[in-house]
Amino acid sequence: MIKRVTILLSLLLLGSVFLHMVVNYAPRTGLNPISEHYVTAGPDELGAANIVTAVLVTYRGLDTLGEVAVLFISAAGVGLLLRRRVGETEEGPNRRASSELVQTAVHFLLPLIFVLGIYVFINGHLTPGGGFQGGAVLASGIMLLLLADPDTRLNHGIVRLLESFSGFGYVVVGVLGLILAGGFLDNRFLDLGSFGELLSAGAMPIIYIFIGLKVGTELSAVLERMKD
Repeated sequence: MIKRVTILLSLLLLGSVFLHMVVNYAPRTGLNPISEHYVTAGPDELGAANIVTAVLVTYRGLDTLGEVAVLFISAAGVGLLLRRRVGETEEGPNRRASSELVQTAVHFLLPLIFVLGIYVFINGHLTPGGGFQGGAVLASGIMLLLLADPDTRLNHGIVRLLESFSGFGYVVVGVLGLILAGGFLDNRFLDLGSFGELLSAGAMPIIYIFIGLKVGTELSAVLERMKD
């Protein structure tokens, strides 16, 4: 009896909240003061045409640092859980590779996917995209390669080198912004250049290169671990 009454009261409470939201809903016709500042002053302050990624990389750069740290911890956790213990062999279930036609197509498409990923994070300050999106595109190429040929092994030395270099470079650029400009990851310690050009928005393209490489290498390592 008590359980039924509790469920009924919970449903009535949720219904009243939903009804209040429906009755009092009014579409927002303008931006709040913070969003208004980002939209109006962002291009002049940061020199980036894509204001969304500019906000992610500069105005809330510490949050982006936290997101990169979460991704690193996730990749490290997957590697820890799925690691091979001493004495274990690499033998696993028999997995048949795809046909030669599929493998050839994958090797043909892989460079194109990598070029697209690089394009996405290098142009993140100009067009929709950025480091996280570009890194995910790079990892999707690795996933396609692993699906076509499950026996493919990544060069872990190169993966670790790229991951460490990109993470260290990201922090260095952030600290340079803190010392030479107005805050952590402030892109204005380099010249903003001409608005809308590839070499513009200060250090933002460099930041996105580091983020793209770090996200791509970490996701690729996770995919290989899960394959095993």
